Amino acid sequence: MNNPLVYLDHAATTPLDPHVLELMLPYFTLQAGNPSSIHQLGRAAMHALDDAREQVALVLGCMRREVIFTSGGSEGANLALKGAALAQRAHGRGNHLIVSAIEHHAVLHAAEALQALGFELTILPVDANGLVNPAALQAALRPDTVLVSVMYANNEVGTIQPIAALGALCRAAGVLFHSDAVQAVGALPLDVETLQVDFLSMTAHKFYGPKGVGVLYARRGAPLHPQIHGGAQERRRRAGTENVPAIVGLAAALHRAEAERTATSQRVSQLRDRLVAGVSQTIPETWLNGDALQRLPNNANLGFAGIEGESLLLLLDQAGICASSGSACTSGSIEPSHVLVAMGLPPERANASVRFSLGHNTSATEIDYLLDLLPSMIARLRAVG
Repeated sequence: MNNPLVYLDHAATTPLDPHVLELMLPYFTLQAGNPSSIHQLGRAAMHALDDAREQVALVLGCMRREVIFTSGGSEGANLALKGAALAQRAHGRGNHLIVSAIEHHAVLHAAEALQALGFELTILPVDANGLVNPAALQAALRPDTVLVSVMYANNEVGTIQPIAALGALCRAAGVLFHSDAVQAVGALPLDVETLQVDFLSMTAHKFYGPKGVGVLYARRGAPLHPQIHGGAQERRRRAGTENVPAIVGLAAALHRAEAERTATSQRVSQLRDRLVAGVSQTIPETWLNGDALQRLPNNANLGFAGIEGESLLLLLDQAGICASSGSACTSGSIEPSHVLVAMGLPPERANASVRFSLGHNTSATEIDYLLDLLPSMIARLRAVG
């Protein structure tokens, strides 16, 4: 008998919502005009683009002109970091950047690329729960600091940062502040004024929208040099023909994620707690990575002493359970998670950790199925050492 398929890797990607797909389909076929064209199909595409921009602006609490459509979270982070840093340096405002040690590699590698261009880079430490201390940011700010980037919620351990407090420090110092909100959509409030961010990046495939499309919120007046040239799209901040079907899908998925945020978070967090409690009660020498309270409602990053996380993932896969050892963008790497290492875990504990991330369709039956299998799997792996 085939095993049931249990998908617990929603932090890596989510399935496309069928309703979102239905809204996207006409723009692949019957209404496949270019928004830059002046004929009726072009005007229809531009109307769809404008409607989508309005929907996104309503969720973020910003103006439509502050919404930039991108190809996803990585491009949004790169545009925010490189675009803002280079614009600030061109205006003579400094060349110092600050990012946290647990950022997604889209942010870390963009910062390192800027460092190669002569920018100075400060890496903010985190505590054992993955939290940035606002006092540490305050101490790191300098007169020549031009940009700070701290993610809203971590993709591996789910820790939620005090973004509003960090943003207030940056705003008081006159420093631009970017936050990677890729994991936050559908789980946390996104009002950009409350968060006190100048830039906020996200990607649709993390909230049941299509892959290959994202949003960068860029506060009006915030300096930003485009990183893709070749057209006047997105107010000359991001050239290229707009991906209208995907943008329509993003807006619809974002609207639904925000509308259902409270109810979904409550339901999913109960299932997550059921999983964490079940593991702690049935398997000795286990631990939860990340902050126990300030964490995403769907994230359970669990460590199991005496095993290799990758070996557990293979056993889970054989049983039809999809999980991850960390960021999907770095899976396959033999190096321990940079997030867990930054939190102070030794390599053997970092490599013994597995991330389970729940979603809209996760059921108590699926969690119980996982809990039924895990103790014997862990015992088997520990026996072979």
